[in-house]
Amino acid sequence: MPEATVARLPVYLRALISLSERGTATCSSEELATAAGVNSAKLRKDLSYLGSYGTRGVGYDVEYLRYQIAREIGVTQDWPVVIVGIGNLGHALANYSGFSSRGFRIVALLDADPDRLGEVVSGLGIRAFDDLEGLVEDHGVAIGVIATPAPAAQDVCDRLVAAGVTSILNFAPAVLSVPDGVDVRKVDLSIELQILAYHEQRKSLADQTLAAELDGVVGA
Repeated sequence: MPEATVARLPVYLRALISLSERGTATCSSEELATAAGVNSAKLRKDLSYLGSYGTRGVGYDVEYLRYQIAREIGVTQDWPVVIVGIGNLGHALANYSGFSSRGFRIVALLDADPDRLGEVVSGLGIRAFDDLEGLVEDHGVAIGVIATPAPAAQDVCDRLVAAGVTSILNFAPAVLSVPDGVDVRKVDLSIELQILAYHEQRKSLADQTLAAELDGVVGA
């Protein structure tokens, strides 16, 4: 399955959950595509990798397709997750209810600051980073979240990998080096804002150009 398709499956799942919560039992590819923000041809091609779940003239059974996509991306099971770095961002992540509703269970919050140890966040006490290896083994953790400052990110990543964690979600503004067999997804909020700033600048320039052209027409 192409990586681009894999990246869109959670978007389809979110759209199907929303449709289900509104009481929609079946939907067409056009309706699902609109809810997911993609074109219907791309959606049908993506879903073809999963098999044929649509019925001509009827559309997709929302609950059944929701289950099939959830099973494909692995969220029909419970995934234990550890978060390292409980600053402002880590604290917010620990309190995010969307993890538990999507199949991810936060089992430990770790921080290197001794002054934070024992502090309770979302029902979990912050533990020392040195407890990492035991926690990974005890809970079977395969997914780690890094929310540390950039200088500490690679060392934290190395410890996670050495402990047996094979998937990492990185919020630190740093590029991580990992061995084969370890997957890293990077979330950089500042980059996303810069992309939005680029588009805002382009729109502003287009407006200025249009205004200048209109002034020229009026002046003529």
